[in-house]
Amino acid sequence: MSKGRFRKLFPGGNTSEGFVSLYDQIIGPDATRIFVIKGGPGTGKSTFMRSIGETMLERGYDVEFHCCSSDNGSLDGVCIPQIRVALLDGTAPHVVDPKNPGSVDEIVHLGDFWDEDLLRQHKESVLETNRRINRFFQLAYLSLNEARAIREEWSSYITEATDFATINEVTAVIMDEIFSGTIPDFRTPGKTRRLFATAITPDGSMNYLDTVFRNVAKLFVIKGEPGSGKASLLGRIADRTGLLCLDRELYHCSFRPQNIDIVVIPQLATAVANLSAPIDFDPNSLPSLDTLKEINLSSFADRRALAGYSAEITACRVRFEAAFSRAVSFLNRAKKEHDLLESYYVPAMDFQAINTKREAILARIERYADELE
Repeated sequence: MSKGRFRKLFPGGNTSEGFVSLYDQIIGPDATRIFVIKGGPGTGKSTFMRSIGETMLERGYDVEFHCCSSDNGSLDGVCIPQIRVALLDGTAPHVVDPKNPGSVDEIVHLGDFWDEDLLRQHKESVLETNRRINRFFQLAYLSLNEARAIREEWSSYITEATDFATINEVTAVIMDEIFSGTIPDFRTPGKTRRLFATAITPDGSMNYLDTVFRNVAKLFVIKGEPGSGKASLLGRIADRTGLLCLDRELYHCSFRPQNIDIVVIPQLATAVANLSAPIDFDPNSLPSLDTLKEINLSSFADRRALAGYSAEITACRVRFEAAFSRAVSFLNRAKKEHDLLESYYVPAMDFQAINTKREAILARIERYADELE
């Protein structure tokens, strides 16, 4: 049996609007089974899910690893699409509780395997560390909100100088190239799934776009300064995909979550993506790619009109980078406090018992897979 393929996605994000959760998009309403993993930091939730995901990957199943935006090395969920099974971290800030207890969802509580007496010895330290974590996240979100205000000023200068009539023509050409010959089946509406493909993390902007674009043969890369029309173009592509009853994967902007950064259309093996800074990705590395087209919307701005705002634009760029970097530094400080919090829990856990529980859950997942074959 050949090894399955994996993707790495983000179901939540640290955004300019605070923490945004799209955890309800990890698996659809037709799930076979959803295991909601509960427990404190350092109790082994991520390792529990990762181990099961990697085992199913080795056994030939495609697996999605849903990464934590606040801890690059941890998982918030694992989904095995072929058998419609998911494991989800059900703790704050993305609290998940069973919607159909017993019939579909169930709680796996790793708190059953901790030494309460040992944890109580660290009560005051745990409370104080949690207070600092919450404070650093608050400061990170305030800094991202500040960065958004700066970016809006920056955008206003670019928008004023941009030729949107020409951008509309470019959008129409892209749509024609993507959708020409597509005949919609209005009796079968396409499915829509919304997640994040990038994240603002304690280490800065992160992505695993090589796994997101793994099956993409045609990629349109959209670049441009803030205010150049990228969000509008991506929004129109997303809308047209839906109108044509095609399945669509919509990946929201990790900074401005109301915007769409990436549209993947699986049936057409096509994607349209905003790969402007701070996203760092070279699409030429994709082995599946046949066609790559790059459109820089900044080329449709009147440079003479922008010249009058050159000092203001430069200042916005500097201020934005400072606010963004400050947000990342606060996320990093929150991560260090979270690591300290884990140090109180790890010695109190019976990981041998957790391993036994994990093997029992894995056996059940394998049984679900056998039943669906």
